[in-house]
Amino acid sequence: MASTYLLINFLSQTPTNRQKYTKSFWVKRSALGAVNMIFYSGIGGTANADIDFAVDDKLNIYERDASSVSWQLKTNRLFRDVGAWYHIVIEADSTQATSSNRIKLYINGVQETSFDTATYPNQNINFEANNNSENVTIGRYTSAVPYYFNGYFSHYHFIDGTAYDASTFGQFNSDGVWTPKTSPSVTYGNNGYFLKFENSGSMGTDSSGNANNFTVNGTLTQTIDSPSNVYATINALNPSAGTLSNGNLTLTASTSPEAILGVSQGKWYWEIKLVTQIASEQIMGICNETFNNSGSSIGSDSNSWGYIIQSNGNNGQAYHNGSTTQYSTFTTNDILNIALDMDNQAIYFGKNGTWENSGDPTSGASKTGAIFTNLPTSGFIFPCFRTTSTGVISANFGNGYFGTTAVASAGSNGNGSIFEYDCPSGYYALNTKNLATYG
Repeated sequence: MASTYLLINFLSQTPTNRQKYTKSFWVKRSALGAVNMIFYSGIGGTANADIDFAVDDKLNIYERDASSVSWQLKTNRLFRDVGAWYHIVIEADSTQATSSNRIKLYINGVQETSFDTATYPNQNINFEANNNSENVTIGRYTSAVPYYFNGYFSHYHFIDGTAYDASTFGQFNSDGVWTPKTSPSVTYGNNGYFLKFENSGSMGTDSSGNANNFTVNGTLTQTIDSPSNVYATINALNPSAGTLSNGNLTLTASTSPEAILGVSQGKWYWEIKLVTQIASEQIMGICNETFNNSGSSIGSDSNSWGYIIQSNGNNGQAYHNGSTTQYSTFTTNDILNIALDMDNQAIYFGKNGTWENSGDPTSGASKTGAIFTNLPTSGFIFPCFRTTSTGVISANFGNGYFGTTAVASAGSNGNGSIFEYDCPSGYYALNTKNLATYG
């Protein structure tokens, strides 16, 4: 959501009860080491409410009155997993006699009890988060130098007048994983809202029944990446990750970061669009766990297998262990198709839906037209990317977008995922549901 946010003005609404509220939402982070604003409520003066990931990657929740911070919770745990969804619930009830019961914070169903900073509201105060005299923004701090949220949101609830705990909005499944309740039984109150983000043409639509609809500012892109099914993205924690944007699916000026999901078996498909072509290196492919991706070219050693879409005059070459074989050349806006068959230790590369070397990814053990057939039989393989200098590429692991642009016409066999071209039969998108079933 970087440089994008949602805004609503509650000036015409009368709160049900400013002494009680609940916030429940899921977030998946993309950018670390910078302020990422989740929620801000305020207009004029200094009174406001704030939820953010601070520059030290800790969760920070506070409110200010007209002169100072009136209460604050800041975790001592870090939130640095860019491949995971976090469920955050804030249960607020200033009528409670015990101060620590007036604000409760839950992460993935478990109440936080240890903080760097913990100061609690005075009894019976009116919360700024539920003030009808203030604007509300999701994903932006409204100041001369605004802070935005860089990542994903899902199932965003605000409850006016009732304090609920985390069990209202989530539950542990049979594997012990905290999962969302998609239709919780709650009373939203006058100022309450529920953002499902399910209408791509109106992402600020309120599904609570209150019609507290938000206005979208900037380009807000819908995704099928969700708390129930997490899709692969490019790993922002890799020291060679360069500049990542669009939910860590667009990459600029990097050496060789990998994706966050690796595989040891099964058949997998993804696509990479060449957004900005440059003279220096742009190589896509796969690598194993021992590849030195902090600076090595993909394909330069025995631990990686690449396809050169540009490298100092070379273009369209398969590259492994320092050796190259010429295939189709690439130019701006071309799409590289990758089919990885870990069951038969083979990888296929294609251009704009046509497989190189007359390849047939569905040929199984015969490996017809596979570009490389010497993949390891053990360990994990990861998608890898290299686009140095000002080069830009954008990956589609099944979300159906290259950057903020939807695929032109979705191919077939996506099994719920959306690709530009046909996904080979028997191949799947890299997401947690498919990994649990086929990986």
